[in-house]
This record gives sequence, C-alpha cells and structure tokens, in this order.
Amino acid sequence: MKHKTRQRDAIVKCIRQSKGPMSPQEILSKAKEEVSGLGIATVYRNLRELKKEGFVREFVMPGQGARYEKSDPSLHHHHHFCCRKCDRVFCVDGCPGEFNTMVPNGFILEDHEIVLYGRCSDCRAV
Repeated sequence: MKHKTRQRDAIVKCIRQSKGPMSPQEILSKAKEEVSGLGIATVYRNLRELKKEGFVREFVMPGQGARYEKSDPSLHHHHHFCCRKCDRVFCVDGCPGEFNTMVPNGFILEDHEIVLYGRCSDCRAV
C-alpha cells in the first residue's frame, strides 16, 4: 500500500466500515468526520490508487456514477440493493442462478450484475 496520510487513512477506514458500495461523495462526507479539510479531488485520487492496489472494487450503478466497495474475497460473487429513497446501496449475498442458458447461441457470458430496487429498512420505517 502507498505511504500513509491522514486523508488516506480516513478514506480506507470509511470503506472498511461500509456495509455496501459508496459513492465518492458519500466517502467524502463520512471521511470528513475525521479529516475536516478533506476534498473531493483527494478522495478520487485515493480511490484510483486503492483500485490499482486491489483494495477497492468499482461498481457502476446503471444510470449513476461509480461506487466503491472493499475488495473482499470472502464476499464472493454478490449483487446489490439500492434504496430508492436514500440512494444507499447494500450488498446482497448470493446469486439466483445460472445465466448461461439465457445467452444467445454463439455468445459467451463473461459477467453479470443484478440490482434490486426498493426501500431499505431505515426508509421503510418512515
């Protein structure tokens, strides 16, 4: 890992504590609790470096920008749930099945992503 700074430590801590993928703006807001002068350019620069190092995985939500989550081999293949009220994204364990049967003849499936939409438990209660 690249040399440590207070800003980088705050960003890494934020990602480690997250329950799902976070946008750069969400990371900035949370990391600013530790380093008040942190800026969005520093967040983006550190995310690029952390992605190169394999610490974070980039996840692009359809119709939205990239979000980042810790690269964790214990998570295995998983999907995501997006709350339509608060826009937070949560990890969903597992995968519903084999998609090779849906691929047209002559095509090769390389990857897939499923995003479920609804309200998270916090927003459902409101």
